[in-house]
Amino acid sequence: GPDSDWAGIMQCYFAAIASAKKEIFIVTPYFTPNESILNAMKTASMGGVDVSLMLSEKSDTSIAHWCTMSYAAELLEAGVKVYLFKKGFNHSKVISIDGEFCIIGSANMDNRSLEHNFEITAIIYNGEYAKRVEDQFKKDITECWSLASSKWARRSIANQMKESFARLLSPLI
Repeated sequence: GPDSDWAGIMQCYFAAIASAKKEIFIVTPYFTPNESILNAMKTASMGGVDVSLMLSEKSDTSIAHWCTMSYAAELLEAGVKVYLFKKGFNHSKVISIDGEFCIIGSANMDNRSLEHNFEITAIIYNGEYAKRVEDQFKKDITECWSLASSKWARRSIANQMKESFARLLSPLI
C-alpha cells in the first residue's frame, strides 16, 4: 500500500505466477497489469504453463473495460486463455496456482490496487482449498465466452481505438 516502499501484493502475484509449473487460474474484474505481471503471465504461458484469465464481459465503468480489453490481444498471442464472464459483473479477485495454493483478497490486477490502495490478500497454502477454487473457476467458465485470437483480431477499428486510448490511461486506472 501507500505506506510501504514495497509493492507487497504485486510481488506476491508475480512470485506466484512465476512459480507455476502446470496451471494458473486468475479471476479479476479490472486488469491493467504492470509490465512485471504481464510479462510473468506471458512467460509462464509460453513456457508451457496453462494460463487462464477470467474477466467480466461488462464493467461498471467504460474506461476500465476498454483498458482491460486492451491487453487481450497481447495475452492471446502468448497463449493465455481469456474468458469473459457474461452472467453479471464478476467482482472476484482470485489466483490459483497448480492446485497447490491460492491467493484471495481485495486487490485487483491494476496499478491502483497494487501500488496505491490499502488492500488485503490471503495466501492459502492448502491444496484441497486451491482445488475447490479451481473447480469454481471451471464451473464459472460455463457462464463465459472464450476470446479467440483470430476473432479478436477482427474487432472493429472503433473498439481498437477505444482500447488504445484507454491503455494510455492505464497507470491511472
